[in-house]
Amino acid sequence: MKAASTTVNIPTPLRQFADGNSTVGVAGKSVGDALGDLTRKYPDLKRHLYGDDGRLRAFVNVYVNDQDIRYLEKDNTPLTDGDNISIIPSIAGGRAQLQIADCKIAKCC
Repeated sequence: MKAASTTVNIPTPLRQFADGNSTVGVAGKSVGDALGDLTRKYPDLKRHLYGDDGRLRAFVNVYVNDQDIRYLEKDNTPLTDGDNISIIPSIAGGRAQLQIADCKIAKCC
């Protein structure tokens, strides 16, 4: 099987580690190969995508043509020419909602 020519969509928070690129062309027979090519081109991305154990970090979601690789063959998901890989970091956090009772106690209303 020949390595596929694939495009990786880089999310905004990670673009600083990919020379500001929003997309990067990579080659690989599988998602793992393609992400390996990506991290060889931009080594600083590796620590943001992979843990010390060499596995994708739990908060990094990877899609091939809008399909989550966790429900396909994960890193072994095969690629064909023209496929698009999207890296979607999970977003967590935020501010706790201020309750009306809290507001009255603080006399801010």
